[in-house]
Amino acid sequence: MSEQSKQDGTELAWSAVPVVTRAGSEDTGTGQSGGCVRVSGVSPQHTPATRIWFGRVSNEPGYRSLPHHHGEAETGGYVLKGTGRIWFGEDYTQWIEMTEGDFVFVPPFMPHVEGNMSTTEELVWLTCRTPDNIVVNLPEVDDASLEGYRRA
Repeated sequence: MSEQSKQDGTELAWSAVPVVTRAGSEDTGTGQSGGCVRVSGVSPQHTPATRIWFGRVSNEPGYRSLPHHHGEAETGGYVLKGTGRIWFGEDYTQWIEMTEGDFVFVPPFMPHVEGNMSTTEELVWLTCRTPDNIVVNLPEVDDASLEGYRRA
């Protein structure tokens, strides 16, 4: 092994191998929050990953999550399909809307509710979180307090 490979870490890279999580074998034993379903493809629960959680999040038509936050985790999301809304702030009176192709960042410890704005189409997004998929559920809020939300 050369001195260069010792210095730049490539000796570790040569011994590593990619891990594929096949469709249908994702991990479902992850934190959930009501109508928001999280399934991981890359996580410490079923891959050698140690500092990342990456998965698919979906809300059925007209469903929303419980109020929650993700502890110390920073969260990034990408909307694959549908129109979603994240309510946040005092009494969840502020909101942002996202559609297909939008990215979103949710800061650590920020209480929020994620919802599907359609009563007929599924909302699907990819989410990446570090260090793990932390989900801390908070007290429920009435649907009527979430501006624009309606159940299917």
